[in-house]
Amino acid sequence: MISRRYLRTKVMQAIFAHEMNPLEDVAEGAQKLATTIDSCYNLFLYFFSIFPEIKSYCLKKIEERKKKNFPTEEDLNPNTKFVDNAVIEGIENNRALNILWKERKIFWNDHNELIAALYRQISQTQEFNDYMNNPERSYKEDKAFLLFVVENVFAPNELLHWFFEEKNANWFDDFNEAMLMFYKNLDGFKEISGDNNKITPLYVKSADDADRKFAQDLFTKTVVHDEEYSHMIDMRLQNWELERVAQMDMILMKMAICELMEFPEIPIKVTINEYIELARWYSSEKSGGFINGMLDRIMDDLKQDGKLNKSGKGLINN
Repeated sequence: MISRRYLRTKVMQAIFAHEMNPLEDVAEGAQKLATTIDSCYNLFLYFFSIFPEIKSYCLKKIEERKKKNFPTEEDLNPNTKFVDNAVIEGIENNRALNILWKERKIFWNDHNELIAALYRQISQTQEFNDYMNNPERSYKEDKAFLLFVVENVFAPNELLHWFFEEKNANWFDDFNEAMLMFYKNLDGFKEISGDNNKITPLYVKSADDADRKFAQDLFTKTVVHDEEYSHMIDMRLQNWELERVAQMDMILMKMAICELMEFPEIPIKVTINEYIELARWYSSEKSGGFINGMLDRIMDDLKQDGKLNKSGKGLINN
């Protein structure tokens, strides 16, 4: 399941793009947002497909070594523990994954150099050496080793970052989110489920499809009420002109106001903390403190005017 922080980030970027394109209507911007979020799921599925690709590469190398003119004993009787990894086999044969890979056209074509480079990096770790030299075999050990690879080889891998950024510019920002989804999903694999381990959907299925609706509503309502929210911010600026406020700070504050007014189920503290954190990541060094102060003052105005739309015990102060 995709995180709410990721969705807020994508909405922020979509609003920024919308403001840069005055000819784009709200519905078109909302559709672009949905497409961008959906593409993150493709990246998640690509991550799942890496291990079968590495396994295929290893099997080819094993066969090549056997066909050498003067094969060694190791060439003829190689250690096959990695290619026999039960979790990789479960990924290869997973029914849901195979359907998704086909539907979303997740395939590698000729990228043997990248796969070879990833395998070299894996094989150079001490953990790989320990794993291969342990004569005992278990599903638990197989999964633990793959999780190590995801966390220590895939996640920080600049070559992998570059490769996927070249395929889709949006994937530069999506990399960590998709990798975290991949890691959590893989960690949940169980031996008893075999080829039917559950694959995390982009959104958790629910009666109201809450996360999908959250992203669409946050974008649409923030854009539609842009002038109203801008006025509210302007009224609370002290010794500042509206034009002097950084564009990204304005977008984040308008999104926060939208959440405070239009999303009764989200606690106030959650909203405030999320936008302070986003400001620290995507705006200037001092933006977090600035936005915190501004939202505190705006929240007081909303309370006085009866516009702080929160329902349910604990949502006002939490």
